[in-house]
Amino acid sequence: MRFRIEKKLNSISFKTLLAFFVSMILSISLIAFVLDAVYFFKNSIFSETDVNDFAKNFAQEILYNKEGIPERMGLELEYPWLFESLVQEAAYRVIDQSGKVVLYSAAGASFWSSVDIAHPITTGPFKFEHEGVLMDAATAKAENGGKSWFVQLAVSRRFMFFSHDTFGFRFVRSGVVIFSLVLLLVFFFCAHFIVRHTLKPLRELSESAALISPRSLQARLENNNLPTEIAPLVISFNHTLERLEHGYRTQQEFLSTAAHELKTPLALIRTQLELMEETEERNWLLNDANYMSRQVQQLLLLAETSEFNNYNFIVVDIEYVVNEVVCYLQRMAEAVKVNFVVKDYSNGSQWRADRGALFTLLKNLLENSIQHAPAGTSILIAIYSNKIQVRDWGSGIDESQLPLLFTRFWRGDHRRDIGAGLGLSICQEIAHVHDWSIFAQRMEPGLLFQLVVNISDD
Repeated sequence: MRFRIEKKLNSISFKTLLAFFVSMILSISLIAFVLDAVYFFKNSIFSETDVNDFAKNFAQEILYNKEGIPERMGLELEYPWLFESLVQEAAYRVIDQSGKVVLYSAAGASFWSSVDIAHPITTGPFKFEHEGVLMDAATAKAENGGKSWFVQLAVSRRFMFFSHDTFGFRFVRSGVVIFSLVLLLVFFFCAHFIVRHTLKPLRELSESAALISPRSLQARLENNNLPTEIAPLVISFNHTLERLEHGYRTQQEFLSTAAHELKTPLALIRTQLELMEETEERNWLLNDANYMSRQVQQLLLLAETSEFNNYNFIVVDIEYVVNEVVCYLQRMAEAVKVNFVVKDYSNGSQWRADRGALFTLLKNLLENSIQHAPAGTSILIAIYSNKIQVRDWGSGIDESQLPLLFTRFWRGDHRRDIGAGLGLSICQEIAHVHDWSIFAQRMEPGLLFQLVVNISDD
């Protein structure tokens, strides 16, 4: 469990998503911090700024009469109640170039009694008090018919705070929360899609690399349409595969060549020993020569079966091949008083296989059973449409030794000879090339071998 968690935490996908998520949280936190800071300093920022901006826009809405004198404000046409209902909170007046007031809002002149008209009139924000209430005001300039007019707008700070706190900030906070949640959801799905799409070539490369084995070293990873950061790694990996393939081929060629070179001198040694007078020492040497010859032959066969190009796949009648192997090993079985029993349930099934390799596989399985079957017992060969079973009634092996059966040079007890320990390894090599499964199972008594074929491939 701990290993899986550590593996997950160390994945590129997790780290990328985490980086995006942290960035998003920091961005939202920064927005929240700015809003809090603005809210904290609202006494000196919001009211003055809002009133000053409002005054500039408000000055452009002056409605003039035929003589070009301000008559009323355009905003009052849209909201006639605004300055009448809020006479204690908001007011305006329009001043000409000489400093004479030509237009008042509903609040009248008394509202501006504490504010003197300066000469010359300057635009911008200013403050004053009206009946003990602090007012934020601003002067804005408007041009019409070559004349300048100045609009002074005042709004109480308490009204501005009420508007901000009750409506503005409340909706801003709600908006930020909703915006953050929506942003997180959209970001998560987008980031998840982008990461999956970006890392898809890595997953495909990983799957392709996992399929490469000593039997498929000729395969190479595709490097088309790869991200520029990944392409050099794939190219290096393919170069490594080339070196591995070359080394593997060299090893197989050496093994095959060495086995071929040893066959002739071993045959000559056997011939010389057989012509010598029979003595105990001569028999020992002859047995050693026979063992070496068998081991060289098995090594040569192992080198051949390990090379995929040596196989010629055709459709074969499985029952015919089994009977052929049984006939070939009949004398060997009779010599140790062991019988073959063949039961065919295949209904004439045919497999796609290399006929010679299949013959070798079955021969090695039956030879192994002959070596362990007690005298007077039988070896059962059962043929099915998608598998072959070989069962003997020998002493079998321990459960712990089953994984070692197909290991090279491993030999079990209770054999009649001193084999090379390569027969079952050759069976496994042939099965792997054909994409078959071969395994052993303990019986009471004896051992059962099963060769299972994917019938869909046949």
